[in-house]
Amino acid sequence: MKAMTRIFGAAAGVAVAALLGGAAPLSIFSQAKPGLWEIARSGSEPARLCLANLETLPQIEHRKAGCPRTVIRDSQSEALVHYTCRGGDFGQTRMTLLTPRSFRVQTQGISAGEPFNYTFQARRVGTCPTH
Repeated sequence: MKAMTRIFGAAAGVAVAALLGGAAPLSIFSQAKPGLWEIARSGSEPARLCLANLETLPQIEHRKAGCPRTVIRDSQSEALVHYTCRGGDFGQTRMTLLTPRSFRVQTQGISAGEPFNYTFQARRVGTCPTH
C-alpha cells in the first residue's frame, strides 16, 4: 500500500523523463503518443503524469530506477514485460491497448522490499504543460 501512496498521491503534473537504457520500443506504443497521461486506479484519486517516453508505463512502480527489462510478449495490442532492479526490487506488467489513447495496466512485484499488485487505467488527456 505504501507504493500506491507514492504513485497515486503525487501532485498533478509530475514530470517523468526516465529513459530505459537502450531498450527496444514496445510495439504496443506505436499507436500512442507521449504527453499528459492520467493514471487512475479504482478507489484512488487519479494522478496526471507528463510522460515524455511511454516506455515508462510498464515500469511505473520503478519509473525512476532505470531497471533492465525482458519483453516476454510484444504485439500491437498487448505487452508483457518483466524487469529487475538493484536491491532485489522487480516487477512484471501486462499492458493492454484499449484505444490509441488508453491502456489497461496490471502490474505486480516487489518495491522497497514490499509486495505490490494493482491494475490501473492510463489515459492520454493532452499535451504536457509548458512552464
